[in-house]
Amino acid sequence: MKTQQRIELQGQIVDLVAMEIYPGTVIAEDGVITGIRREKVNSTNYIIPGLIDAHVHIESSMLIPSEFARLATVHGTVATVSDPHEIANVLGVEGIDYMIENGRQVPFKFYFGASSCVPATDFETTGASLGPEDVGRLLSRPEIKYLSEMMNYPGVLFKDPEVMEKLRLARMYGKPVDGHAPGLMGKDAETYIAAGITTDHECFTMEEALDKIRYGMKIQIREGSAARNFDALIGLLDNHADMVLFCSDDKHPNDLVKGHINLLVKRAISLGYDPLNVLRSCVLNPRNHYGLDTGLLQPGDPADIVIVDHLSDFNVLATYVNGIKVAEHGKPLINRIVAEKPNNFVAEPLLPEQIQLTGTGCMIRVIEALEGQLITNTLLQSPLIIDGKLVSDPERDILKIVVYNRFRHASPAVAFIRNFGLKKGAIASTVAHDSHNIIAVGAEDNDIVKAINLLVQTKGGISVTGPGLSHVLPLPVAGLMSDADGYQVARDYEVIDALAKTLGSKLNAPFMTLSFMALLVIPQLKLSDLGLFDGKSFSFTPLEAESRIV
Repeated sequence: MKTQQRIELQGQIVDLVAMEIYPGTVIAEDGVITGIRREKVNSTNYIIPGLIDAHVHIESSMLIPSEFARLATVHGTVATVSDPHEIANVLGVEGIDYMIENGRQVPFKFYFGASSCVPATDFETTGASLGPEDVGRLLSRPEIKYLSEMMNYPGVLFKDPEVMEKLRLARMYGKPVDGHAPGLMGKDAETYIAAGITTDHECFTMEEALDKIRYGMKIQIREGSAARNFDALIGLLDNHADMVLFCSDDKHPNDLVKGHINLLVKRAISLGYDPLNVLRSCVLNPRNHYGLDTGLLQPGDPADIVIVDHLSDFNVLATYVNGIKVAEHGKPLINRIVAEKPNNFVAEPLLPEQIQLTGTGCMIRVIEALEGQLITNTLLQSPLIIDGKLVSDPERDILKIVVYNRFRHASPAVAFIRNFGLKKGAIASTVAHDSHNIIAVGAEDNDIVKAINLLVQTKGGISVTGPGLSHVLPLPVAGLMSDADGYQVARDYEVIDALAKTLGSKLNAPFMTLSFMALLVIPQLKLSDLGLFDGKSFSFTPLEAESRIV
């Protein structure tokens, strides 16, 4: 990797090792900091170590790693702890290798993990699986830094042999294990953490976070495009700053254009938290926890440096990775990379009659989507029945939701959902955690099928249909990512997101929320390609309840 020969940067130096700020000059040669002088300087800018996203799925940005880097460095991010779980569910180890190799082509530090739950459950169809042998081979590689989020927390609690073997392999290779245990507290949390799981980004409440900290777990404060817990958890910085990491988890391209970890830093500082503790959470803590080789503004460190105008305004003026200036004044300086487009897609077009359901007069279970949350509720509702068929009821916001297997030929699974708010039309996506089958929701069967078939034609993407409307954003890389210019993808996403909202959706991020409605490991009610799933009992459940409509 080419580096600048020598740079000298003057300003207020933020030292997170000594926890102090002082004026001086940072000198770097060939990408390494060779000296730091404490001295009076004219510059009022602040020199800080590069920011780290402590848990992110690059795929959720809809950008390949090299494009993600172009957008993220503008905001002062120099590194990510990245779970390639999404592409692993589609392409297996080949997908993880793709992410690593593409990321290596740009000056940015991607630290990938070995995906622990591919598939996440046995109640859905994926394009690949990673057993203990695959995970062990991945963990043996120096570029694989950790075992990615262990979503199968029931498997940990009940000591599933395959789950326990993956945890054993992580211990054997001395690599940390990320967690994923929403709502888990008390004895169950203690058991889960005692198995060697060290972080969690799924805490809903301060009570839950403090309970997990009590057992030694670090808490990741997450602000993504759909799921957010900053407001609930930022108070941890008062007494537990050493146990806090900042992350985004899932960030859509238009949101990444607006900001990244820098937004969390600015928000926390504006609330009155000590800037040193805030920066510690997105620099020092993730670096030490995962054993990363990012710089901390110490002699001998890589020159991973960010210049900001002030710690309160936190406007990023320039970003350096290994001494290379990768962004300046809001513009990326990283060149675009021509990338391959691997995929796994065999689904064929649907007909409207393939998503029809016959009604028997019983109440039905309805998924209740919640703004800003991955969790859902279960509602019992009377369905709208026309000509003996269960249909969407836009007046009551009870819409049909479909999950269609894209990896093999199969019939679609159909259920109902509330809070998407569509009055007409439909939206669909091949970004559907965690298996990434096709998922769609709509007010009318013909539009649902039309939206799905647009994705069949492009072999992946997100789509919106309605009266006189047929629009798709192709995602040719595994049906998850685009290889196009990241800023153009962000603009295209803004257009399709706005179109979805013209159909009546009031959700802040309807496509992001839709993508989590097949995520079975997050309770309560979800839909996989195999059927309606109760996340509390961890089993399939029928659409119709026993009680009949009176």
